[in-house]
Amino acid sequence: MHKVGFFRSIQLKFIIIFILLLLVAIQVIGSYFARELEKELVKNFEESIESTVDILQVNMEQAFSKERPEDGDGPTLKQEVQDVVRVNDTDNIINIQVVNMQSRIIAASNSSSSGNIGKKTTSDFIKNTLRFGVADSDKVYNTERNLIYRRVVPITDDEETQVGALYIESSISSVYNQMEDINNIFLRGSVLAITVSAFLGILVARTITKPIMEMRRQTQTMAREDFSQKVNVYGSDEIGQLAESFNDLNAKLKHSRASTEEERRKLSSVLSNMSDGVIATDKSGAVTLMNDAAARLIGRSPEEAHGSFLLDVLELDEKTVDITDLPDSGSMIIDFSDQDNFFLIRANFSTISDDEADITGFITVISDVTEQEKVEQERREFVSNVSHELRTPLTTMRSYIEALTEGAWEDKEIAPKFLSVTQNETERMIRMVNDLLQLSRMDDKDYSLQKEKTEFITFFHHVIDRFDMNVSDNITLQRELPNGQFYVWMDKDKMTQVLDNIISNAIKYSPEGGTIRFNVVKQKNQMLASIEDQGMGIAYEKLNKIFERFYRADKARTRKFGGTGLGLAIAKEMVEAHHGKIWAKSKEGKGTTILFTLPLMNKKRRGK
Repeated sequence: MHKVGFFRSIQLKFIIIFILLLLVAIQVIGSYFARELEKELVKNFEESIESTVDILQVNMEQAFSKERPEDGDGPTLKQEVQDVVRVNDTDNIINIQVVNMQSRIIAASNSSSSGNIGKKTTSDFIKNTLRFGVADSDKVYNTERNLIYRRVVPITDDEETQVGALYIESSISSVYNQMEDINNIFLRGSVLAITVSAFLGILVARTITKPIMEMRRQTQTMAREDFSQKVNVYGSDEIGQLAESFNDLNAKLKHSRASTEEERRKLSSVLSNMSDGVIATDKSGAVTLMNDAAARLIGRSPEEAHGSFLLDVLELDEKTVDITDLPDSGSMIIDFSDQDNFFLIRANFSTISDDEADITGFITVISDVTEQEKVEQERREFVSNVSHELRTPLTTMRSYIEALTEGAWEDKEIAPKFLSVTQNETERMIRMVNDLLQLSRMDDKDYSLQKEKTEFITFFHHVIDRFDMNVSDNITLQRELPNGQFYVWMDKDKMTQVLDNIISNAIKYSPEGGTIRFNVVKQKNQMLASIEDQGMGIAYEKLNKIFERFYRADKARTRKFGGTGLGLAIAKEMVEAHHGKIWAKSKEGKGTTILFTLPLMNKKRRGK
């Protein structure tokens, strides 16, 4: 997590804002104070000069209006005027001049102007007053670049007749020097105030930013999915209310995350334990989620399939199926078969939509339907085979019955033959129906085995003896049975039916002069029985199919002997019910051997 530096923190921003506001306030106050103070000082200075001018003006009027003796006793006008100027010369006034109507300077205060007494003034400022009798004042810089204030007023006698002009110069620089001193004091005070304010600003900013920084740290902690901590509440103001709201948000997020995590675990557990595969994609069709069941079905790991296109994962041709058409297709069967294995899966598609009904992704549920399809195919084949097997005898019976109905029953030679064929076909259908009922009960587990302890070699001899009495002389039954005792736990009736079916098939397919061999050997905890004929044999690719229902290696020969095609299927079911196995070995033209195993009884059980 990125850490915010002090120079980028909100605390510094608070301090800067606080100082800027203080500077603006000081600037406004200082500007207003300096301007008003300057006005007041200048005003006071001008009033002071004006008071001096008024005094001088009165004294000058008295001096110009005073009558003097003709004999010349007493001071002259120049002397009196000079005395008045000398008496009123102060530190604030740097120059006083008295000018008569002829523009001649008759008195002056400073030494530099004393040399000009008796000379005409060259100042237009004074001449304008002599000319027009109007007082005037202004501020100018002298040769030393000092700002001076000058004032000129007319001088009148008792008869209000202008007799001259009074000119005064005073340095106003002291006023501005005083203003500068005051500004310096104000500046030092401002710096001190800013320093104190900055310190106070830091304290205030820390007070404001501390809970915010705590909330920031708590946010970083929450980003790491840790909701155990809370923010301290320092007051009931807006920040305190914000902290309380933040703690409420933390509690709700904690509860929400716990609920979400629980739902996620449930969903993960459901997906992991589903027998069906689940594949989730985004709206473009890229795989985002796949459970283990789906990985096993399609043969790709979830990590390998992540990000792959859904149609590529399901091995669908993009030209045949478009990703946008998948939801409309509902479901489809996808063939994953190869040269060695037959494998089909069913894929069901659905969409994920947001609140605005826009598609945001796809969910695909896949399942293995290989066995279902096999069962469905076998069911169709079974129905077809049953229909075919029943149609043949029924057609034959109908033909013979129609012939008998049309008058053949009166023929004493033909009628018995027709009735015999009809009776044989009826018995054949009865056998077929009985076999079907027996297979149905076995499929539904609606049968029970009456097992008992049986010595198999003796039992096998009895079954062979029954066939040996009825077999043709052209077929030899060769017994290669051992003399030992082979005790098995079995149902004699069911096992008799198994041997009957196998031996009957061997006799049917054996050629004239053929030999059928019977053999039994011991293999660990089981016995292996085999029945070998010298018939026409079975092709290798058809060998595993002879135990299927209604399958015939030679249909013409089987129908000739009235077979139903269910004998070996029943034998397989019976042997497996006894926890044994049955299979066949054969080569075309060299006969077929049917082999089956049965578990032997152990000595402890045999002794009971």
